[in-house]
Amino acid sequence: MEDDKKLAGLLRKGLESQGFIVDFCDHGDDAYTLATTRPYDALVLDIMVPGRDGLSILRNLRDQRLTVPVVLVTARSALNERLEGLNLGADDYLTKPFYVDELVARLHAVTRRASGHALTLLHHGSLTVNLVTRETRQNSELIELTAREFALLTYLLRSPGQTFTRAQICEHVWNYHFDPGTNLVDVYVQRLRRKLESDGDASLIETVCGVGYRARPSPAAAKPS
Repeated sequence: MEDDKKLAGLLRKGLESQGFIVDFCDHGDDAYTLATTRPYDALVLDIMVPGRDGLSILRNLRDQRLTVPVVLVTARSALNERLEGLNLGADDYLTKPFYVDELVARLHAVTRRASGHALTLLHHGSLTVNLVTRETRQNSELIELTAREFALLTYLLRSPGQTFTRAQICEHVWNYHFDPGTNLVDVYVQRLRRKLESDGDASLIETVCGVGYRARPSPAAAKPS
């Protein structure tokens, strides 16, 4: 959440270049609705925005026992404001101006702490996905994935055996409602299959006819470590 649209655009571009999937809004009421209805890995809240300010959003989230990691951002450096945010349950704090790389590092840190270091790797057979470094390896060989391909893969691998509709996948990975006339999900599934499958290997991503896709269950499917 950031009310300076130019800065927000730069932050979004920088975060997406590092593999993050980003939702942006410039009004606190919209930010609060998103934060309470979607499962985010972390939130970046500007304290001074129209509508609900960042501290109010944080207070309400914690009152509802929503523990999503929160990084607060402000142009002011007053100690009492920083303390108030941390006492309300913020996980970290940044004062403008700051580098995108610093925000990236802080987001990685708060998400690692939130997971208790428990869920940093996903395993599925010979495939390993590192959720912190965002690296994907097959038999230890690095596989280059785009941000959307990585988001699609991890979405399926977190729940092996569970079938997701194209609408669910589109909502999570692309953050917009599914258009029945698009084959976007199918195209990305095919790209992933080409990158991940070795000769003779069964498909990691299975098609469930008339429904959608799922990660094939296996004895070692997507175990966290």
